[in-house]
Amino acid sequence: MRLIYFADIRLPLERANGIQTMETCHALAERGHDVWLIGRPDTQTPQRDPYAYYGLGRHPRFVTELAPVKGPQFARRIGYLAFALGRAIGRDKPDVLFTRDLGVAAMLARIPRKLRPPFVYESHGYAPEVSQELPGLIATARKPGPAKLKRLTEREALVWRTAEGYVTITRALAERLTSLLGSRQNLEVIPDGVRLDPHRSWTPPAADPVVAYAGHLYAWKGVDVLLDALARLPAVRGLIVGGHDAEPDLERVRHRARELGILDRVEFTGLVAPASVAGHLARARILVLPNLPTTISTHFTSPLKLFEYMAAGRPIVASDLPAIREVLRDGENALLVEAGNAEALAAAIARLAADPALGERLARTAFDEAGRFGWDTRAAMLEAVLQRAQTA
Repeated sequence: MRLIYFADIRLPLERANGIQTMETCHALAERGHDVWLIGRPDTQTPQRDPYAYYGLGRHPRFVTELAPVKGPQFARRIGYLAFALGRAIGRDKPDVLFTRDLGVAAMLARIPRKLRPPFVYESHGYAPEVSQELPGLIATARKPGPAKLKRLTEREALVWRTAEGYVTITRALAERLTSLLGSRQNLEVIPDGVRLDPHRSWTPPAADPVVAYAGHLYAWKGVDVLLDALARLPAVRGLIVGGHDAEPDLERVRHRARELGILDRVEFTGLVAPASVAGHLARARILVLPNLPTTISTHFTSPLKLFEYMAAGRPIVASDLPAIREVLRDGENALLVEAGNAEALAAAIARLAADPALGERLARTAFDEAGRFGWDTRAAMLEAVLQRAQTA
């Protein structure tokens, strides 16, 4: 299969979007497909090598191609869409197109089918609801106006009825879209994944009482709740992996730790390369996923950190939310607590600290189950959707 993956992001991108995109394309190439990832140039000087940044070896079937875009964000977006259009309908058309970008998908949906290859869209949320909620979750997000919400609603409906294949990352999202837009063919739920060491073996968690979180520090991710929980646990130290110096969230959580009087026992690493995350997680005894009960967390999220936690072989405490319960089960492979409840989170951490046997049982079960969520497994599931799209 010859596949073009459209991603209007700079390569490399420090966020989960970049990791998931590169890992997915690389895994599809590993399965014998020819993959072109169309992105944007890196904005750093000198430009970084995305393969090296993500710790991926180059693959002869996987090519990154950078759209020659310049200028402000609006101009770069228009330039990317124009470049993507040319690659979609040009002479050297692939067998199938793939994207998780709703705008790109809507553009492809408007091209007559006889002029373009089939395309598959991967949804990470229902855009009008995400757009409405984001201003309360991310400091830099703007409240959408009625025109934008109308445009997003129309795009969602268009892509839902036109795409030859459709992927969601949670069952809850698939059910939400079906309830809003009706049923459709070639719809598959495929969660995110994790890179698995082929020689991995489980080792018991360290005795050192370190509780870790890895990922972005947006308020809806719940790091503030974790800090409040740590303030109730004077014998426990915290490790916060992630956070960008150019964004306000890192300073916000540092300030919160200072207010709580726990700054001396919470380590903030700041932004780290994706390949180094596993090493930081290995230092912890307990890993925490404290998402707040937002629409995104409740229905749409399939966090990379969840699968990284499982593969790390450490006991997990996570928010008890439907999307997270699609993977984690209370008392079996994790402890689930009321989302946003610092007291409940602290109690679960204390329980694991006091009961090493429980922590080892949960950690070992999650570690074994992580084998179902490797990028190669995800690529095999995507392959089936992409192949069905070709015959639609």
